[in-house]
Amino acid sequence: MICIRRARPADAAAIGAVHVATWRTTYAGVLPEGYLASLSTLRHAAGYEAAIGDRRHGHAVFVAVAKGADAPAGQEAAEGGTIIGFVSGGRSRRPQIGEGEIETLYLLDDYRDRGVGRRLVRAMAAHLAAIGCRSAMLWVLKDNPTRWFYGRLGGRLVAREAIRFAGQGLEQLAFTWDPIEALLLATAPAPEV
Repeated sequence: MICIRRARPADAAAIGAVHVATWRTTYAGVLPEGYLASLSTLRHAAGYEAAIGDRRHGHAVFVAVAKGADAPAGQEAAEGGTIIGFVSGGRSRRPQIGEGEIETLYLLDDYRDRGVGRRLVRAMAAHLAAIGCRSAMLWVLKDNPTRWFYGRLGGRLVAREAIRFAGQGLEQLAFTWDPIEALLLATAPAPEV
């Protein structure tokens, strides 16, 4: 069983580990190998612990937790399950693109293509709608091999931006859902038959 819930401060270490693991697989060949090797689970955990407690600007973090047969091999006994992914966001840093922003969405490779990412996005979209955001947006690196996911959810490409990251020039893309109900509809659970 995989459930989605609001993150707690005690989840920070597991969230940091997911962040590092997903960056190392997703950005291999995109970001410098030395940069990826230097990623620190502890440093990211500290950042996420602060983010979980920071509710300013409507900020929230949600986690995907696998239990029982869905838990990673050898971790079935983890109390409360194992965190396999997360999403964070709040009011947009670029409100001209969208009122709410999905800042991060990371999911361990073994759990992709199982609807977990869609459920995480839905939790964030529902949160953003609940805090009064009428639209949502996110940034994704152009070379991120999973960027297609946002188009499949009906995201509309509205901006491109050159950035410098890890010592190199990259391009990031902005996707938007306006109105936010379009994202809620795209992530709605399939009706049971």
